[in-house]
Amino acid sequence: MQKRFPSLSRYGVTWSANKRVAIVALVITTLLIIATTTAWFTGRSEHSESTNAPSQESSSSPSEAAPKPAAGSGSVPKPPQISEPVAFAKAAAAMLWSYDTRDTDRDQQLAGMGAWMTKETKYADWASVSGQVPDPLLWSRMADQNQHATGTVTEGHYPGAFKQALAEDPSAITEAYIYVVTVNGRQQIEWKKGGGGAEERAVTLAVQCRPSHDCRLAGIAPSVTQ
Repeated sequence: MQKRFPSLSRYGVTWSANKRVAIVALVITTLLIIATTTAWFTGRSEHSESTNAPSQESSSSPSEAAPKPAAGSGSVPKPPQISEPVAFAKAAAAMLWSYDTRDTDRDQQLAGMGAWMTKETKYADWASVSGQVPDPLLWSRMADQNQHATGTVTEGHYPGAFKQALAEDPSAITEAYIYVVTVNGRQQIEWKKGGGGAEERAVTLAVQCRPSHDCRLAGIAPSVTQ
């Protein structure tokens, strides 16, 4: 059976603890930390205990910066000029759920994804994004089968706890301007000889949208928050 490209919302590493603490502490109130982030930490801890550490070949450390798209980004679209968090998160999710091994190699995929990242390294969790891309061997096998996918978005919204936190303390967002957005959609996967299928997708993203600036991706949560 042909091995498919794992979901970009499920494959790879989770947010690093230090990055996630920095983002949450500067973005949301204690209420949101209790209501939402505790669950993320618990999920990450259970995942770490149940799996071996990823190899250096298939993942990036939290301290690594996103690569510059100098080698080209193949089919990966450029980040849109959007300053509204939900609209940008929807575009980012569609990008994460889409790929084409027919004209994009793994380095180009990573470079293209890196272009969506915030340049403020203090808030950028590149490991959570780069960890979505399969290791070089699996990518090459996918390319042998001309595997490609298209992501479509049905809706995006702020999780309830995030909205409540902002309502109680609107000024909490004004240091980092990082918003938590959950996006739902669908991924259509195809490969040669007529193979393919579709699956529902959901992902929770952290996006940075400073006033008078285009939004950028900060990281991917290890679990979906509604």
